[in-house]
Amino acid sequence: MSDKNTLNVIDGTLRSVEENFKKFIDVLETAKNELIVLENEKAQLSHDKELLEREKNQLEQATKMLEKDKDSLEKEKQLLEIEKQKLEKEKEEKEQKIGELTSEQLRLLDEYKNLKIELKKFMKIAQDQEESEFNFERIKALLSITMLLIQEIWQGQPHYRILLTLHGEREEMTREQLKNTTGISGAMVLRAIHELIKIDLVEYDEERSLVKLKKRLFEKKALEKKQKE
Repeated sequence: MSDKNTLNVIDGTLRSVEENFKKFIDVLETAKNELIVLENEKAQLSHDKELLEREKNQLEQATKMLEKDKDSLEKEKQLLEIEKQKLEKEKEEKEQKIGELTSEQLRLLDEYKNLKIELKKFMKIAQDQEESEFNFERIKALLSITMLLIQEIWQGQPHYRILLTLHGEREEMTREQLKNTTGISGAMVLRAIHELIKIDLVEYDEERSLVKLKKRLFEKKALEKKQKE
């Protein structure tokens, strides 16, 4: 082989090596770029993973809070149900007490109203006696009607019997004792107590169901004398 051919072979070999080296460099550059992309994707995936972990933790906390709220709502529901039953029971008791007002008792209440009207008439006559001729017979007639109403009607009223009992036996009694002593129904006793409170004649301790005479209208001995007669 001549020197010229040898040089051509060497030159071709060098060119081939150079081309292969360039290709290798290109491959390395491509691999480097792909590695950078992979690193970036890895970093992004890691970031996304952290976000997902946070969201997962937040969801778990939210779930726990919802469970607590659910338990709290269940308890409130139970309390409301108990309160509802209590109110329904109170309503039934009040309706029962109202139902205990019999037609006869309502009639007596109407008679009591009529008695108050007659008493007002008598008081007006007494006030006007200085301005007109005093009519003793008219007053006597009105008094006889009034006394009859007091004896037949007012003495049957819970107010009268409760006041009479507190004036005669003890100034302080429980509602149950008054009920048993007077023979009046519990609802009527309670109603009369509240009406006597309004006119400042008795005091009532609801916790102990204790009724106390606040204002004495006459001495106990006066009642005893009447009983002896």
